[in-house]
Amino acid sequence: MEKMLRVGAAPHIFTKDSTAVIMQDVVIALLPALAAGVYFFGYRAALLAIISIASAVAFEHLWNVAFKKPTTVYDFSAVVSGLLLALNLPPTVPVWIPVVGSFFMIIIVKMCFGGMGQNFLNPALGARAFLVVSWPSIMTSYVNSGAKLIPFLLPDAVTSATPLSGEAATRYIDLFIGNIGGCIGETSKIALLIGLAYLLIRKVITWRIPVAFVGTVAALSWVFAGDGYFNGDWLFHILSGGLFLGAFFMATDYSTTPVTKNGAFVFGIGCGVLTVIIRLIGGYPEGVSYSILLMNVASPLIEKATAPKRFGKAGFKSA
Repeated sequence: MEKMLRVGAAPHIFTKDSTAVIMQDVVIALLPALAAGVYFFGYRAALLAIISIASAVAFEHLWNVAFKKPTTVYDFSAVVSGLLLALNLPPTVPVWIPVVGSFFMIIIVKMCFGGMGQNFLNPALGARAFLVVSWPSIMTSYVNSGAKLIPFLLPDAVTSATPLSGEAATRYIDLFIGNIGGCIGETSKIALLIGLAYLLIRKVITWRIPVAFVGTVAALSWVFAGDGYFNGDWLFHILSGGLFLGAFFMATDYSTTPVTKNGAFVFGIGCGVLTVIIRLIGGYPEGVSYSILLMNVASPLIEKATAPKRFGKAGFKSA
């Protein structure tokens, strides 16, 4: 009887999953997108990924050394952030861009706020936004897939447009496979869907935010993105740009998104609404990154508003 009444500290659910295991699953899920990027853009894409990951891990380790703290690089969160940053870069960027981006991502966005779980912005997206604002011409210069870029050597023509710019017609099959210009990890939708399936099977993420995000973009694009109402090309809008990469791998970040079920739907819908607004009436053809960052800021409020009522809590009534 004495043993039955003994209660330990929470949590009371045991699982073999750890932060490192979860982060390793995310890395595995991102490998198809990286492989597609290397296939379409050449091994310069792999070089940028290696530099980005190595820089992210190095900066996190140096921070811990400087402040005499145990190293946190073994939880693989820096590896995930470095890989995500690389997948958000055009394959034409100079090799110092991922180094600068990793510094901002790890030191400013992550470690200055307390490390993993304490940051209020997605680190990779925060770094990408910083790089776009600081070096817009570099961060918006693309090549068509199949360019096979050689490390340290850039081709003469790097002004290929992304499908969202509207400068050239693009077939759906090219959008789905990845035979288009864009960032390293955003072009191949089939590779990103494979990664999503892996995360869902492993129960690393739930379907709520991705479905709400992509579904909202599809619905609003159908209503508002055409000549008049209810005739927009919604399939083009969900297959173009970084929607799948953002919705599957960055809008589902544990630290910067609501944990409540209703909050996840609100977060995803908010991301979708902001993405369509930026795409259709903003000055920037892509809105995924900034929509997620804006919703990251609103995440604590969403979580508070959608939190379930605590058991036994009653409203206070004055006499």
